[in-house]
Amino acid sequence: MITFNQLRIDDDLKKGIEKCGFNELTEVQEKVIPLALDHLDIMAQAPTGTGKTCAFGLPILENICNSNSIRNATNTIYDGAVQSLILAPTRELAIQITEDLRDFCFFKEGIRILTVYGGEAIDRQIHALKKKPQIIVATPGRLMDHMERKTIRINQIHTLVLDEADEMLNMGFKEDIDFILSHIECKHQTMLFSATFSKEIEKIGQTYLHHPKIIKIESQGLTVDTIEQKYMIVEEENKLEVCARLIDTRNASLVMIFCNTKKGVDEVTSGLMQRNFVVEGLHGDMKQMQRDRVMSRFKGGSIQVLVASDVAARGLDIDDVDLVINYDIPQDDEYYVHRIGRTGRAKKEGFAVTFVSKNEKNRLRSIEIYLKTKIEPMKIPSLDEVMQVRMKRYIQSAILQYEEHKNKKITKTIQNILYQKLIEENILIENITVGFILSELSLEQNLEIEDSIFSFTENTQKKKITRLFISVGTKDHLNKKQFIDLITKRTTLKSNEITQIEIHESFSFFDVPTNHLEECLYAFSRKVDGKKIIIEEAKQKPMKESRKKRGGKNHKKVK
Repeated sequence: MITFNQLRIDDDLKKGIEKCGFNELTEVQEKVIPLALDHLDIMAQAPTGTGKTCAFGLPILENICNSNSIRNATNTIYDGAVQSLILAPTRELAIQITEDLRDFCFFKEGIRILTVYGGEAIDRQIHALKKKPQIIVATPGRLMDHMERKTIRINQIHTLVLDEADEMLNMGFKEDIDFILSHIECKHQTMLFSATFSKEIEKIGQTYLHHPKIIKIESQGLTVDTIEQKYMIVEEENKLEVCARLIDTRNASLVMIFCNTKKGVDEVTSGLMQRNFVVEGLHGDMKQMQRDRVMSRFKGGSIQVLVASDVAARGLDIDDVDLVINYDIPQDDEYYVHRIGRTGRAKKEGFAVTFVSKNEKNRLRSIEIYLKTKIEPMKIPSLDEVMQVRMKRYIQSAILQYEEHKNKKITKTIQNILYQKLIEENILIENITVGFILSELSLEQNLEIEDSIFSFTENTQKKKITRLFISVGTKDHLNKKQFIDLITKRTTLKSNEITQIEIHESFSFFDVPTNHLEECLYAFSRKVDGKKIIIEEAKQKPMKESRKKRGGKNHKKVK
């Protein structure tokens, strides 16, 4: 494993990296940095959380000129012009990149970095541009505003980075990107980073990059090694209660909860506030000042729970998130990677739980196929488990309060009144204690839906059987063993769970546990060896047909 000390970069940058707590290079850093230092164009497919900012940031910082008239490695003279431009899809990601770069060059003087994005007064940014930053981190729309005002000129840059290019296209920035890239006429190095390589991404590479080096980092390295992934079967009406129980029993200090909609963010935030959690929401409708305040409080630990939408949370870099909850299962596999990547960062262990309804198992299976890993089920914490955790916390708090005030007059007064009441009214001390705990823990709401949660869970876990039809048979040269192999290779079913197999010439029937139904249907939704296979629930035979087949006197008409 290569360490940062082995890189051919400035010693001050190495000190900055060490201050950040980094030692060994991640896979994307190991592959990108040497090529970037040689000024080669790069297209890197890498998921979030793999260390991309460091991969492109260190070479940029290494190549930056530290005064206004120094020749750089490409022999160009700079006179206070912008030397490096980094494009990001959201202001949160742009701000995070800027913060990371400033951390990396903490010991390297003379490097000026500026973030420009929508939602902030453009006059303030114009004033900051007069200080002649060498690096600009920008969102496409606001950069175009500055280009049209001629307050930012990009005619002398030596490095261009497109970070999360796929997300920029998803957010409708294709025309903006074309406009910006077409206005860079000088010779420069381009580095493109994307979680996926779509046709649109490849077209950008063909149009604007010069013989790029292609690097691909598998998502498995992110999600399997450091993040424990689980799922729970939870219906919509029980999600809030299960979410609260999960936060309590995991005893998590920092929690991120993801919803698919802004309305969902607001509803979950409000619901958790009513349950006395220190929580705030984050979504695209909030003003930048509000979002900055929320993020500052969350990073500082004064907020325990952050509820966010995907767009608002894109690019957030927080190293100490203990628990990620997918309150809504994401509709895009890549969003799942971005979400759970908020935990398990910097080689720390993380924990992520996804809420799945009984009708969403196929979405879960799609994510498993994408990640090439199995997401295991997890039991919903019972009310007894929640009570134990809350009581322990409550008792510890009470003991601390007593120890802090035991020598004060008010404590003696409370003790005297308490003992007098116990004697006068013949009250047991444990009755008072239990009463105080019940009033403090507010368990009435939990008790109301306890039966609902677990009756649903038990019903979904019963061993029901479903019969399936599939359009393969003896004409496909399948015997019973080969048929079982066909199913088990594409699902998580074990061979002994596939029963009552009937193989005919062009179709077959078989039984599986009902909780594997959606998985089986999804497993054959794509072609197998180039052939489309039809699979569906078997239709029951009509009553008349079944009676005819039985035959016998009992089925003759009675005159």
